[in-house]
Parts: sequence; structure tokens; C-alpha cells
Amino acid sequence: MGAPHRLASSMATVRRVDDLRAATAAWRRAGLSIGLVPTMGALHGGHLALIRAARAACARVVATIFVNPAQFDNPDDLERYPRDRARDEAMLSGAGVDLLFAPAVDEMYPDGFATSVAVSGLSACLCGVSRPGHLAGVTTVVAKLLVQAQPDIAYFGEKDYQQLLVVRRMARDLDLPVRIDAVATERAADGLAHSSRNACLSADERARAPALYRILRETAARLSAGGAAAPVLERGRGALSDAGFAPIDYLELRDGETLAELTVARPPARLFAAAWLGTTRLIDNVRVAG
Repeated sequence: MGAPHRLASSMATVRRVDDLRAATAAWRRAGLSIGLVPTMGALHGGHLALIRAARAACARVVATIFVNPAQFDNPDDLERYPRDRARDEAMLSGAGVDLLFAPAVDEMYPDGFATSVAVSGLSACLCGVSRPGHLAGVTTVVAKLLVQAQPDIAYFGEKDYQQLLVVRRMARDLDLPVRIDAVATERAADGLAHSSRNACLSADERARAPALYRILRETAARLSAGGAAAPVLERGRGALSDAGFAPIDYLELRDGETLAELTVARPPARLFAAAWLGTTRLIDNVRVAG
């Protein structure tokens, strides 16, 4: 086994699955609990919130950085995805991560790789429609990371709420011995949800981007007042269009547990949106009070 590279703060970095397994196995033998925070890098405050949650509950924290090609439906989108490994490693080290797993693509997908993990039902709407194959790419890589690291708890943010539900269902269906914990969406002072893709926004687009959260909250408030959802959602789509979002992939009211489409708001209703500013796709969601 290759020796892990250690940064000044004592965070270790490994790039091979065997080295990851050796490190976490030693912790388990010592009776230490392990938290896992999967990321694709381009870290921000939302990732740091996941790490804080993991540190609060677990004796050891593993973070991963892997820009997963299997979850990109557009090769240009994969190419544009922001990458800054030195900055990311410094952030993880400063946040108290114990071990970083940063594999190469051929470590995760060796020659002849031919397996996909897909969740039906929950993946058949929202981003499952507008980004074909994306969620199967997510569940495939997350399944691998959970098997490789064998954490007690893995942490996912509520900004990617559909992904959270899909991963939770996948872990349950496959009897993976891990708890999937949700962490509330972290936002900038103006309300924009932290996202790695925010770095792709121009200055003008960044100034307009908070309108997504504002319109979501306004639409959710109207939905919570009762009545048919369709005209309220249509009004919300118009507001997004007026704010410069185009195209609008979806603005939909769905059950917060099953993702079934709702025609009226009832608990646990949730409002989901995905829309574009220029070449950047932004997503967000809010709970709708019943």
C-alpha cells in the first residue's frame, strides 16, 4: 500500500481505493465512527456545512473530490465544471477533514467498467427528465464511495433535494449499512444557494441570480394559501422569465418524500426549480407550508 501524502494540518490524501479502505478499516478496528462527505470539488460554504455536521457526529471525517463524468449529460458541461484542487485541499484541511480521497477517473472506472446503479421512480422526474442519465451517474458513484469508505453516516445537502432522496432510497434498497443525513441549504446573504456552479456566473448574472430564491419563496407562500397549484406555478414561471432565466427546466410542486406531483399544496409539499442564467444551470427548492 502506498503511504498517504499528509498536509501540514495532518489531513491525509489518498488516491487509491486500497489506501482508502486501509485507512478506514484501521479506524473501525479502533472503534471510531466515520462520516463521509462526497464532493466534486469547487468547494463552498455548503460543503463546509456538511463537514461541520460530520465532525459533530463522527470521530473521523472522510471527504472525497471526484468530478464524476458519469453524471454529466453534456461533455461541454463537464469541461466547464470549475476545478481548483489546491484551494479545495486547503479548505478541507482547515475544516478539520481527516482524510481526502481524490481518485483519478480510471481508479473509479477502470477498463471494462460496465455497471450502473439506477433508482426508478424518484429518478423519473425533475432533473431525471431535464438531465437524462444524470441521477444514475450520481447513484453509481455514490454507491461505489459508500462501499469503498464504509462510513457510518454520509452527508448530503438539501439544495440537491432529489439527489438526497435518490441516494437515501438507493442505500436502503441495497441494504448498505450507512445512514444518509441531510444538511440544510447554505445561502449567501442575498439568498442565493451556495453551488459550485455559481463560479461560472458573470457579474451581471450573479447579481440577478438571487431572484430564483426570491421567486421560489413568493410562489411557495401563494401555494401555501391553498387552491389550485397550476395558476400559481404559471405565475412563478413568468416571474422567472421576467428575471432573465431562460430556459426554465421546471418549476414544480411535489411531495417532499415521494416526489409525486401535487395539484394542491399539502404536507410535506416542496417547490422545486431549475433554470438557466446564460450558460449556467441553477437549481433550488423550498418547503411549502401546508
